[in-house]
Amino acid sequence: MSGHGFHVHGPHDHAVEHVAHGSDNFSNKIAVMTAVLATVGALFGYLGGATQNDAALFKNNAAIDKTTAANAWNYYQAKSNKQNLAELASNLPGVDQAKYKADVARYQSEKGDIKKDAEKWEASSEEWNKKSEEAMHRHHQWALATTAEQIAISLAAITLLTRRRWLLNATYVVAIIGFALGAFAALHVDPLGALFAGGAAAHH
Repeated sequence: MSGHGFHVHGPHDHAVEHVAHGSDNFSNKIAVMTAVLATVGALFGYLGGATQNDAALFKNNAAIDKTTAANAWNYYQAKSNKQNLAELASNLPGVDQAKYKADVARYQSEKGDIKKDAEKWEASSEEWNKKSEEAMHRHHQWALATTAEQIAISLAAITLLTRRRWLLNATYVVAIIGFALGAFAALHVDPLGALFAGGAAAHH
């Protein structure tokens, strides 16, 4: 053992050295492809995280609007109770019936406005929920695309070590699948959903 110690070179180290010296076209090709896949995978991962954050934000907005709608409906119910009491009072003898009838009309009018407001907030909550579901679906698509690129990178590493051409072809296939999944997510396309929908329509 020398004073400088020793280092054991593995197959991957030798392959990297070949790439560094530019003497191995096969290794060069794998290295470039791996760099591209890593970059694309990182981009897909970032977009997946962004859509997940959007889904959480939209879900939070839906909950806020749902709470506002519930408060409006509670207010509507309170007005209904006051209207019922005013209607009962207007039928009692010896009371100012005109006043209570006016109160009934006023409560009825106020209830109409409150109902519209409650329905507006409910519709808004449903819309936010829909956006949240769509964003989460896109997140899953980005996640699948990212996973495909990670698998392709792993296959590329194995290909670099084994130097098997069929593994290189498999790497290409998996990488292309990842690109396709990323394109579907970017274009908001759900190929499986469209396929199932088309099959259901044909069945009917």
